Parts: sequence; structure tokens; C-alpha cells
Amino acid sequence: METLNTPTTAEERLADSDITAAVEQLFRLRKGVGANHIQVATQAGVVLLTGFTENLLARERAADIALAVRGVCGVVNQLEVKPPDVPDARLQHDVNQALQHDPAVCHYPVSCRVHSGTVTALGTLQTWAEKRLVLNVLKGVRGVRSVADRLTFRGSEIDNTDDEITAQIRAFLDWSIRVNSALVEISTRDKVVHVSGTVGTAAEKEYVVETAYTAGATRVDAHNLLVAAWALSPELRRNKYAPRTDAAVAKAVHDVLRHDPRLTGFAPAVLVKNGVVTLTGSVGNLRAKRSAEQDARGVVGVWEVENQLLVPGQAPEHAASIRQHLQEALARDPYVGHYTFSPEVQNGEVQLLGTVRTHFEQQHAEEVATGIDGVTRLENRVQVQPSNSPFAPQNFPLTGGYESTPQTVPDSTLEQRIRNHFFWCPTLHAQEIQVAVERGRATLTGTVDTWLDRKKAARDAREAGARDVNNHLRVATPGPLE
Repeated sequence: METLNTPTTAEERLADSDITAAVEQLFRLRKGVGANHIQVATQAGVVLLTGFTENLLARERAADIALAVRGVCGVVNQLEVKPPDVPDARLQHDVNQALQHDPAVCHYPVSCRVHSGTVTALGTLQTWAEKRLVLNVLKGVRGVRSVADRLTFRGSEIDNTDDEITAQIRAFLDWSIRVNSALVEISTRDKVVHVSGTVGTAAEKEYVVETAYTAGATRVDAHNLLVAAWALSPELRRNKYAPRTDAAVAKAVHDVLRHDPRLTGFAPAVLVKNGVVTLTGSVGNLRAKRSAEQDARGVVGVWEVENQLLVPGQAPEHAASIRQHLQEALARDPYVGHYTFSPEVQNGEVQLLGTVRTHFEQQHAEEVATGIDGVTRLENRVQVQPSNSPFAPQNFPLTGGYESTPQTVPDSTLEQRIRNHFFWCPTLHAQEIQVAVERGRATLTGTVDTWLDRKKAARDAREAGARDVNNHLRVATPGPLE
């Protein structure tokens, strides 16, 4: 691997107290964590989270938010989970239904036992990625306090030698827009992967570890993989975004799709022309279609994705069944289960109707709906009524948060909030992004390095309180090789 010189200048140091204040502020602004019940402390860049959340998804969301803060080297998540009481018999039913009706995991040989809110998952899967999907489904059931992981995986699908595991990890990292692989060293012995070197953020470190498991590692030692802001330097990443041939990009996209268990059993066709990827063929559900596009956008050299994947339609007589499964999935979700939704279904096309308190819950309800087998198209018509509205739903959970209306936040205040979000984002703070706010609508202009940066900038603006975002950011594109 090419050796890169590290900077000799003193690296910018961010005070622990400033990092703590930034994490606390993000918890207050970003919904779905329950900021009032979380305590934050930072020592030498490592963030400690204590207190409690109302569900496992909120616990993980809190850690993910902290991991993505500039200056954070790691997160110790000691948050407890205090969900609403759900009788074990009911929770057992909901867990079984969640597994049965999730199109990605419904055929996996998994069984669960429930006791006092703890779900014990049993079974043998093919890969670590399948195991993670199962655990995510269980964590998304309202009332689950913890998940005892007793799942194993045979690894028959990924039965690589040590050299093959190392090569696979290297290929994944080289083609991923998320991490500068030139600064990461990898070695494997008896399927235990050792990673060292430097990454730019704590979130990148987590991504490297997950990538190693996806490639077939039985254990990952990342103690010697350091987090340092200088690793985000554009100069060091210039080779990362160097032009690639369309053929090489197409192969990389194929490889990424092949390792996504949400796409198991499907083989989307990939055509690349001048860095534009066109996906054709069919997949089994709407979530798989969206996942394929997201996977493709994460590959270096991809500048745009035309998602022409088809989801087979359903006969009219299946509409009632789809509607029932959709309502049940929304009802058992820890974020939106307390709301009432009235979806309309015709030939697999869904109009999602209802009222929630925050844009976060609106988008989360859509995500839940995309995972229902038989949903081919989704129009999210869920209305957002903030907590200070007379039409706001009642009996909201702790993790919902407070959704300010555009009228209650001056444009100048909202603009500063957005700029603060960008300042504390490791990948955005040094990029040339201009922000303008008018009547609660944010307009973003300038150029960013990747599609991921463009998407994150828009999401950060919404989470800062913008009622809408005009995202005119351009992605720097050196152009494909001839």
C-alpha cells in the first residue's frame, strides 16, 4: 500500500467541553433521542452517554449522532432503555410478526423468546450482514428493552481465506466514498482482522469495523485504528476521487449489491456511462429498490443513479392484506406506534395518511412502510402538526422532541443553527457551503466532495429546523476515464 506522509503541523484541538456542548445541542435539535433524559460527558475526545431512552432505536441514534460530531474519537454508550410496558405475550406476538412480514428476513431460520421485555434471538444464518438485519428488526419493535444475541452464522456464503478476507476488505474500502482507505492497514489471521492506521472520524472507524465483518471476519481488532481530523484533508483524499473507468465502476457496484442481504435472490443489471449508473431489472420490495440505489451512490466514481428497478405489482385482492400488515408494522414501531395511520392501497401503491408531530416521525413512518412486502410505490401524505398546534396528536413519547414551527424561529437564528450543524460535522465544516434562509426555507449552494456530503447537508438543515430545503449543492466530479 502507498505510504502517505502525515502532517507535521499541530492538529487543531477541540475542547472536551465544546464537544459536550455540541453533542447536547444536536440532541436537542435532532428528534428521536429524548435529549432531556441523556447526560453527556467527554474526556480526551471520547463521549460518554448516560441516562435513558425510550427504545433501542433511540439508543443507537444517540450514539450515531455523537459519533458523527467533529472532534469525537469514540463513544461509550451506557444509555438504559425504558420502553412502555408491553406484556410478554403481546411482545412475543409483535416480534414474531415483525420477522414474518419483513421481506428481507422472513425466510431466515430465526426464533425468539421473550421474557420481561428482553428478546433472545436464536438461529443460524449465512452471514454477519444477515444477522445485523435480524437484530435491527427486533430493535424496531415497541416495548423491547434489550436483545440477547444468540445468533450464529455459518459463513458458507462468505467462506474466505485470510488473504481473501483482507483483499475483500481492501476492495470494499477502496471503492467506498466513506473512508480514505489509503490510511488504513489491514491484516487477517485465522479470520481475526486487525486494522490500524488513521481515519478522519469515529463514524468512519465504525464503518471500517462493519466492513471487516461483512467480508467474513469472526472478530475485529481496531484498537490501533486512530481518529484524527487531519485524515479528512482534501489533499490526502485527492486520489480517492480520481477518475475511474465505467467498467471498473460497474464491477464495483455489482460487488456492493451482491453483498447486500436485502437484495439476496435478485440480480439488478448495472449499466454505467460517464459515471451515471442505471439500475434495471426487478426486486421484491420497495425497500430493496431504495437500498440498491443507496448502495450504488456509495461507490467512488458514481455521480448519479437512474433507478429503473421494478417492484412487481400485487393483485387487487391483496390490497386488504397489505394495508393490514402496514398498519400492524406502524403500530408496533417504537417511534410512531402511538399514532393512527389510514393508508390507502391500490395494486401495491400506497398513500400513507396520518398526522405526526415532527418531520423525523414523518420520514420514519415512510421508512417503515417501504419495508412491507407488496408495497411497490409510496406517496407520503402524512401531515406534521407541531406540539404547539391545536391539531397536534396527544400522548406522544419522550423521544419525539419539540418541533418548532417556522414562525417561532427567526430566519437569522435558523441560519446560524444550520451553520453550527455544518461546523460540527467533520466532513462539512471545511467545505464551501453557502446558506440562506427565507421564511423558514433554507437554500444551500456551493460544491461538496461527494453525494453523501450533499445528502447530509440537506438532512442537517432540516434537522436544524428548516421547514424545507432547496439543495443546490453541486458534487465535485472530475469526470470518468475514457
